[in-house]
Amino acid sequence: MPIYEFECRGCSARFELLMASTSAVPRCPACSSREVDKLFSTFGCKTGDGFTAAGGGKGCGSCSSHNCASCH
Repeated sequence: MPIYEFECRGCSARFELLMASTSAVPRCPACSSREVDKLFSTFGCKTGDGFTAAGGGKGCGSCSSHNCASCH
C-alpha cells in the first residue's frame, strides 16, 4: 500500500496516510476537515546496486556527495 502526503486547506497541517484506495477522502488529523490536497511527494527506490531519487536526479538530496553508495 502506498503512503500519500496531504495538506489541510483549513489549518495547513501536513500529514501522511497509508491508503489502499486513492478515491477515499481523508480527514485532517488536526482539525477533522475533509478539505485536503494531495501533495506530490519525492521518493527513491533501490534497483540493483544503485539508488535512484525521484525526478531522475542523482543522489538522495540529503548530502552533497551525490553518490548514494557513500550513504546507502
